[in-house]
Amino acid sequence: MTERRARSRRTVIEREAELATVDEALDRLTAAAPHAGGALLALSGPAGLGKTTLLAELRRRANTRHCTVLAARGGEQEQGQPFHVARQLLQPLLAAVPEDALRAVLGGWYAIVGPALGLCAPEQGAPPDPQGLRDGLDWVLTHLVVQRAPVVLVLDDAHWADPESLGWLAAFAPRAEHLPMLLAVAYRPDELPAHAEAFRTLPGRAGQRPLHLAPLTPEAVAALIRETLGDHAEDPFCREVWTLTTGNPFETVELAAKVREKALAPVEGNAPLLRDLAAAQHGSGLVARLQRLGPSTVRFAWACAVLGTAIPRDLAARVAATGAEEAVDATGRLRDARILAAAEEPDAGLEFVHPIIATALYRSIPDALRVALHGNAAAAAVDAGLGPSAAARHLLETHPEGDPWVVRTLREAAAENLRAGAPEAARRQLARALREPPDFDERAAVLYELGCASLLTEPATTAHHLREALAEPFDDPALRQGIAIRLAQVLAHSDHLFEASELLAREIPRTQDPRARLRLQSEQFMWDAFNAAEPDSPARSRRLAKLADRLGARDLTERYVIGLRAWDACLRGEPVDVALHHAGRALAEPFSWAYADRGFEVPVLTAMVHLYADRPGRAEELFDTGTAEFEEQGWRGAHLSFAHSLRGYIRYRRGRLVEAEGLARAGLRLAERVGPRTPVHWYAIAILVTTLLARGKPDEAWELAREHDFARPFPAAVVFPDAQTVYAELLLARGDAKAAAAELEAVDRRLTPRGIQNPAWCPWPLHLARAVAADDPGRARGLAAEAVRRARAFGAPSAIGQALTAAAEVADPQDRGPLLREAVSLLSASPAGYELARALAAAGTHARDPDLLTRAVTTARECGADALAARTAQTLLGLGGAVPSGSSWQDDPTEEELRAARRAVHEDAAGAVPAPDRTPAPELSAAYRKLGTDRPGLPAALAAHARTRA
Repeated sequence: MTERRARSRRTVIEREAELATVDEALDRLTAAAPHAGGALLALSGPAGLGKTTLLAELRRRANTRHCTVLAARGGEQEQGQPFHVARQLLQPLLAAVPEDALRAVLGGWYAIVGPALGLCAPEQGAPPDPQGLRDGLDWVLTHLVVQRAPVVLVLDDAHWADPESLGWLAAFAPRAEHLPMLLAVAYRPDELPAHAEAFRTLPGRAGQRPLHLAPLTPEAVAALIRETLGDHAEDPFCREVWTLTTGNPFETVELAAKVREKALAPVEGNAPLLRDLAAAQHGSGLVARLQRLGPSTVRFAWACAVLGTAIPRDLAARVAATGAEEAVDATGRLRDARILAAAEEPDAGLEFVHPIIATALYRSIPDALRVALHGNAAAAAVDAGLGPSAAARHLLETHPEGDPWVVRTLREAAAENLRAGAPEAARRQLARALREPPDFDERAAVLYELGCASLLTEPATTAHHLREALAEPFDDPALRQGIAIRLAQVLAHSDHLFEASELLAREIPRTQDPRARLRLQSEQFMWDAFNAAEPDSPARSRRLAKLADRLGARDLTERYVIGLRAWDACLRGEPVDVALHHAGRALAEPFSWAYADRGFEVPVLTAMVHLYADRPGRAEELFDTGTAEFEEQGWRGAHLSFAHSLRGYIRYRRGRLVEAEGLARAGLRLAERVGPRTPVHWYAIAILVTTLLARGKPDEAWELAREHDFARPFPAAVVFPDAQTVYAELLLARGDAKAAAAELEAVDRRLTPRGIQNPAWCPWPLHLARAVAADDPGRARGLAAEAVRRARAFGAPSAIGQALTAAAEVADPQDRGPLLREAVSLLSASPAGYELARALAAAGTHARDPDLLTRAVTTARECGADALAARTAQTLLGLGGAVPSGSSWQDDPTEEELRAARRAVHEDAAGAVPAPDRTPAPELSAAYRKLGTDRPGLPAALAAHARTRA
């Protein structure tokens, strides 16, 4: 091993500039560890130019500096094996940890990242979404880096890394500069796959350029030849080597080794013989050289090429159908022929000398034999206890033959990968199972599983597969129900709510079991409730009320129906006690927000009933519990975006605008990962725009709306706050009353026929009254009066107070006083801090009352309504009053407070501080707020008493 390492170091020729960059990066990393910032080092170039050698030298130099080295290599045959690279990087440090200790180390991430890293079996239930899994891997790697700093992470042959690992590392890489970590990658730029675009542009985004390796000059090739063959090697001989190898270091070293094996003198007279030796290094020459080693050795080499990297010799023997002694002999012959690398460690798997050789051998296998070897490899992997996932990558390369074992193995592998957070891998495996094909009575189940695997990534494809599944003739009622519910879900989430309802309406009559029929009815009621263009909403409400009022909340389905009844009562403005009564019935037992076979919509709606009924504390409790469930489940995409955005809306309704803005921005960041103009995107933008307007930032809100195309056409799904109403409010804030009025009249035409008339949920009449007040004051007063009547019918003090404030704004001057006094009285008894500040400011201005204005300034400041506080303070000064002093945590923090906040947040993100010394949770939450954000999941973890992630 010492000789091999020495030889590797000697071959680092004409790479002084690259090695200087390596040393500079390592010096920066180790000089100030563990607090040093990291860097990204990217090496690119065609095969054989020495990327692997440079990375090996980097690892050697990192080890001499006492760095922790994490290393992995992409493999051409392992690209379809999800998390293959991630496992190479992280498994060595975690696999030896006993399970109890590993659970303690990973905390809440254990069940999320453990299956992906091969540390534990996937648990039953809904899988994590890909974003949640990436967040978990981020946490694990960050934790390891902080604990074992300085860390050097090396990824060779990144162009062959599996998509799951490559996507994760590309997203994580920008963090390296903030951690004591050097991330070094090597790849062939022309062979990067289409899914690696983020990786391709990574060096540029990190402010660096990849180091493009150039071929060696003739002088460097001569130095390499003389290092191997002796100083007596003649110039013409060396020049011919350079001509034949085009300065490729790998081919130069290999050709020099063959010259030495042949005892060929390196003199000018022998230069013509080099061409035949060079031809034997690759292509047909390599195959011919291999054939001379004997049939059993050829089969063994081909088996190794099929298996990929880190090849267990006994597994290769099984695939090649050779005995154990034959495998040992073949290994020796292949090493002597410089096809397989010499073993660095006794128990290490077999490796090819270079991926160029592995690729050439794999492509030389006759097609039929290659397919057969993959089939052998699949069976051998299962027999060796490696599991269906290890077998599946080989089955993907075989031809369909109608084999039930293949279908079963692929389905098992897909289930493993889906629960481990690799839906794309599961989709490929199920698509292959469908081509096998499955037995006649199994086809619908495979289509259903394929639809479930595509749900998060390809909703249109999912709908196609599920429709095909429903069209299959099969007799399993439970499967049919599952297909129908899943298809309705994907249609609804794709903004096709009417189609989802129609599908369920067709399935309900043909469902014989009463409980199954009720389940389908509950799903239809739910999607109808979210359909902004539902054709006959009043009739649906009557049916829902009749059904819910006779149910006894005996099971989850009944409680879901009752929860929908509570939401419907809230939308229609039935008395608040009625809505809360039904919400209480639905919550007789706690809902889980993370059932594997149900959406989270009904728990959300039941929580929102409490918000509009002036019970925001209860709404927050429910959302905190649900958010904690999402995080524990690893649902950190659309689910967590909804949770953050709607928790922000609750804070907005409570008048805690700074917190609301931070949560809405967190929701928007997650929504942007999901995609533009999706339901989560509409929610996040609507809530953030509403909050920015309340804070007095209309220009910022307008730019946000323009950036995210927040305008017509508005979604078919119901959004709260209503997206079109928020857009009209934005227009009104910009002074475009005419355009605002047109949008609000469209809202009227959309909601009023449906019987949705609660201004607590959608205050469109209040905004329309303001929009038309200048041109039609009589209509404005009529709109406001009707809104007050509807708010009184509902009975929530915040809704009545808000309506009274708007009515006063458009009333005759002599009528404003009583309206504003009642508004202040009601809002003072409600949780609506921002609306109270508005009412106080209006009442104080109308009555020219310094005491009311002083209260208004203080309340607006506490809310974070900066513009309202400033305007009211000016009015107060104009009356000769004194503007109150004082501050709250929402005022600008001092530099010392900011430093302390950054330190606490850094420690929390790293997860490296022992529990007794960790910043207490309330202070930590305040630290995040001082930095203008909110710690995702912290309040949820507090409320649900979730275990701390150490």
